[in-house]
Amino acid sequence: MRFISRSGAMTVAVGAGLSLVVLPAGSASAAEDIQVRCNDIPGLVDAINQANANGGRITLASRCTYTLTTPDNPDDGLPEITGDVTISGNGSTIRRDPDATESFRIFHVVSGGTLTLKSLTVSGGVSSNSGGGALNDQGTLNLNDAVFKDNFAVTGGGVSNNGGQLNLDRTTVERNRAASFGGGVLNTGNGTTTMKRGSLLKNRAVTSNGGGFENQLGTASLESVSIRGNSGIEGGGIRNVNASTLNLKSTTLKDNIAVRGAGLSNLSTPFGTATATLVDSLVTRNTAITAGGGIDNQSGQVTLTNTKVVDNEPDNCAPEGSVPGCTNPTATIDPPPTQEPLSDDDIKDPE
Repeated sequence: MRFISRSGAMTVAVGAGLSLVVLPAGSASAAEDIQVRCNDIPGLVDAINQANANGGRITLASRCTYTLTTPDNPDDGLPEITGDVTISGNGSTIRRDPDATESFRIFHVVSGGTLTLKSLTVSGGVSSNSGGGALNDQGTLNLNDAVFKDNFAVTGGGVSNNGGQLNLDRTTVERNRAASFGGGVLNTGNGTTTMKRGSLLKNRAVTSNGGGFENQLGTASLESVSIRGNSGIEGGGIRNVNASTLNLKSTTLKDNIAVRGAGLSNLSTPFGTATATLVDSLVTRNTAITAGGGIDNQSGQVTLTNTKVVDNEPDNCAPEGSVPGCTNPTATIDPPPTQEPLSDDDIKDPE
């Protein structure tokens, strides 16, 4: 293995039975592991630059907090990802200093770049554009056992995927906010997002749509994901819009809040038909202020397969009959004509 010095001017390589050798930075094999000491921000920057040039694995100190006080460039806390970079966090956190005077996101993957984050928390990023925690701009971003929380951006508060490939595995996106679209995650620009065995929790689109997930123009597949406690104007849990395709399998949308489409908002526009398919899933206990407590389907196509949409307020699906297999039970029943009216405790929804 090798250690990156703070200056980044040289790499010290030590091998068993060998004398100490001083090599120019970047001359070591791409397969080697670059160790970065706890909260060594210059060392982390140097490691990313070396991995961009040569490919490589960066390993952080276990359960440490790396605090970024100033940006590396005008928009990003760390160098742009242009190569093939893997960062193993060992349960550590990379965050923007809460007292930092400048706004900057944490990670930015550019076209052709690949970033893989493992066992790492990313928090506190602030972007005046897109992707508070990370922006994937036509690159590839892999999140494994990661947590993105308490980030903020105009769009894509936690993560924004613009025309790239975003893969989330056993990853939590929590308490992120967007001033506009996609409080937790924004998928746009014909991007592709896959998410397995993770959660979208308590994210918020403050003045717009897609509190947990905004699939604005792209393809998204979520499997075994919990989508809970998110909020937005349309699509508290998820909004699927334009010619986007959404596939949910073994996924739960629960306790989300919106003006319309608290669980799911599926909205076709002149740009194309929004298509959503839910398999072996559950949409329940979501609350809309006007309509579509469970699902609001506006001229789109929603297909339910072995999926329950139940116990949402004020209805399960809107408009009535727009989602085949989804019904809106009557809230109360009329009292029998020959008896006194039933008490409130005796009036139940029909089975």
